[in-house]
Amino acid sequence: MKFRHGGDISRIAKDAGMKADEIIDFSANINPLGPPKWLRAVISSSVSQLVNYPEPFCGRLTEKIAKKHGISADEALVGNGSTELLYALPRAIAAARALIPTPAYVDYALAARAAGVTVVTLDTLPEEEFALDIAALESEVSSGDLVFIGTPNNPTGVVCDARRIRELAKRSEATFVIDEAFADFVDGFDSLISDRPKNVIVMRSMTKQFAIPGLRLGYIVADPKVIRSLRSILPPWSVNTLAQQVGAAALLDADYIKQTQVYVSGQREKLFAELSSVGGLHVYPGAANYLLARLVGGDAVTLAEKLLRKGIAIRVCDNYDGLDESFFRVAVKSEEDNDALTRAIREALGIPTPRGKKRKSNAIMFQGTSSNAGKSVMTAALCRILLQDGYDVAPFKAQNMSLNSFVTIGGGEMGRAQVVQARACRLEPDVRMNPLLLKPSSDTGSQVILHGKPLANMSVKEYYKYKEKAAVEVRAAYDSLAAEHDIIVLEGAGSPAEINLKRHDLVNMKMARYAAAPVLLVGDIDLGGIFAAFTGTMELLEEWERRLVAGFIINRFRGDASLLADALTYTERHTTKKVLGVVPFIRGLGLPEEDSVEFKSGALDSAKKSGDVVEIAVIDLPHISNFTDFDPLRIEPDVHLRIVRDQSELRQPDAVIIPGSKNVPGDFRYLKESGIAEKLLALHRDGKTEIIGICGGFQMLGEVVRDPHKVESTGAEVSGLGILGISTSMAAEKTLERVTARHIESGLSVHGYEIHHGQTTGANIAPLLRRDNGTTGARLDDGRAWGTYMHGIFDADRFRRWFIDRLRENRGLPAFGEVMATYDIDVALDRLADVVRESLPIDMIYKLAGLK
Repeated sequence: MKFRHGGDISRIAKDAGMKADEIIDFSANINPLGPPKWLRAVISSSVSQLVNYPEPFCGRLTEKIAKKHGISADEALVGNGSTELLYALPRAIAAARALIPTPAYVDYALAARAAGVTVVTLDTLPEEEFALDIAALESEVSSGDLVFIGTPNNPTGVVCDARRIRELAKRSEATFVIDEAFADFVDGFDSLISDRPKNVIVMRSMTKQFAIPGLRLGYIVADPKVIRSLRSILPPWSVNTLAQQVGAAALLDADYIKQTQVYVSGQREKLFAELSSVGGLHVYPGAANYLLARLVGGDAVTLAEKLLRKGIAIRVCDNYDGLDESFFRVAVKSEEDNDALTRAIREALGIPTPRGKKRKSNAIMFQGTSSNAGKSVMTAALCRILLQDGYDVAPFKAQNMSLNSFVTIGGGEMGRAQVVQARACRLEPDVRMNPLLLKPSSDTGSQVILHGKPLANMSVKEYYKYKEKAAVEVRAAYDSLAAEHDIIVLEGAGSPAEINLKRHDLVNMKMARYAAAPVLLVGDIDLGGIFAAFTGTMELLEEWERRLVAGFIINRFRGDASLLADALTYTERHTTKKVLGVVPFIRGLGLPEEDSVEFKSGALDSAKKSGDVVEIAVIDLPHISNFTDFDPLRIEPDVHLRIVRDQSELRQPDAVIIPGSKNVPGDFRYLKESGIAEKLLALHRDGKTEIIGICGGFQMLGEVVRDPHKVESTGAEVSGLGILGISTSMAAEKTLERVTARHIESGLSVHGYEIHHGQTTGANIAPLLRRDNGTTGARLDDGRAWGTYMHGIFDADRFRRWFIDRLRENRGLPAFGEVMATYDIDVALDRLADVVRESLPIDMIYKLAGLK
């Protein structure tokens, strides 16, 4: 097996007949968090400096290093990676022997031999966990020796006792080279730079900690005489401008180092425990970002070959002095990668995976460059395509912020978009598909719905504090759902590049990583700026997040897609990601919108239809909820549905609907202050316009709304329009219920769901609906005003036609007397699936999702 000792992942991939991005590389010991967030910005801002030569011997960077460690600048030297300095040291220091405790980094011996220095080794023992015996080392050291010590040791991860090395150095006439390449991965590390004896040289690497091995950057701290000797044999411009600028930024980022230490420590402990549970493996405890293991009585070379066929590269350690082909080293990576490693090793060794370690379901995820980019629609489309192709598929969105919600059969509340996606899968909506729903009640607060039930009203700060617990609940819901299906299609929220929110993310890249889901990034070209959005998003993502992005999808394109060729080429060159497909603009799709973005923007406002039509106005409330209640009215050939945002727009329609609201007191104040309330009362007195209230709108039609539990307000009592003789009091408990009833006046069946805190009562008021357990809703005897808590009442085709025909007759138009349009989103879903199937490489997406 070529390249079994790791190194260049491209060569490893070529040897295996694979692509580099198809391999999880456990052979390279770089930071599992990837490069820090600021790396791309620093490199981008440094490009203009590339027309000039780099600063010789990194003068300013050297001064910053000296300041960091409290030493003088003439005690430090920056190199093109610490390896450049390592190979220069034996040439700069006259030494007869190099003494190397083994196993050790193989280049210590190579560098010494290249300079003509004799190499002598001192074995550390596996049965002693490779601990360095300082007394044994002292007995071997001779005057003039060059002693190489790695701490943490590579490959064992053992940290040496810095105090005892200082004491030994002070007693010795040898020169000690202490390689601290992995020191920053160890919390509380005692560096030999501090209180450094004159005959101690310390090497530091910045490429491992900051995940920039391609830039090559390291430095050495030593006596000024040694530094001068090294300068005399090294070229002055060996470190390029980009590396120098990145190095200066890295020295300032103590937070990233601490974050890395916490992450690596936690993942290393988990990986150690998992690997130790595999029969036949002995794992050696280490303090760095890697672990050494031994396949007892086995051959790590064969194991490495089997793992490589599974897309995993490990470092076989038989070229380390003191180790044989039974030893191998693995880097500590992400939890998902580490789990994949353990699982693959068990499979390669024929050892069953313990119960509870079942692999997650196959998964694919849609994220967007912005809100309303088309994530929900693409998710629904792929769900229906997978269903058509015979897969058991379910949708999932960890967190949804929307006032457009739905009630499940079990009485749980969830986002309406996931209900549509469930319909695409022909599944009953399940709160696990949307375990966390945020319903904004003000500009700075929301009602938090967890697993379908109200948890609390929280401010933004309160919710941020809760998010760590929320993430646990979200992942549990995902695991439960994924265990029941072949594949999960996940949807993100907003944009994964919203840097003000990323720290608290639980719905975008962190969820993708948890689900091991490749990400398809969707952009809406109809909004403009899509290529800037693609490239800008990639620039703002961290390296581990970029690796999750499998490609881009252009949504809502109008025109000839061949005209995009130059832009597609540039985008791929700049981001290294391809545009996988271009989905055309679909007119009149007929699917409910996820949130009120389109509704508020006016994009859903329709032009007046020709012929004899009735006009229905819907009031756009600031906190409107369940605005999709009116979607069925849009499909009727004789209905002009208007959205009213100002009292001057109200005019004299045939009907006015006051929709649901998440903040009835606040929205009713808006109606009064805007003059809409006064105009509604005038229309009611005129008697030519039917006034309808749904849920919150129903409460506003009444005489008073009280909120003693401060559910939606500070507790104030609000007077309503007084059109219906009802009063409402907000209860602490929320009503969540699916409803089937009979409309009393028409005798027709209606169905929908109720979501409300309000408890409404009235004397001598005619009920609107009859249910098995009584009546509900209210109406005036003449039918000129009515209200109900039932969302979805207009979904029933026959009732909707009865309602429209009554408006026609009031206008003096003949009633049709028969259903003119059928509200059925299955037709829309099949149409959507057909368009998306033609536009995207479905076979490639299936392969990304692990289905092929």
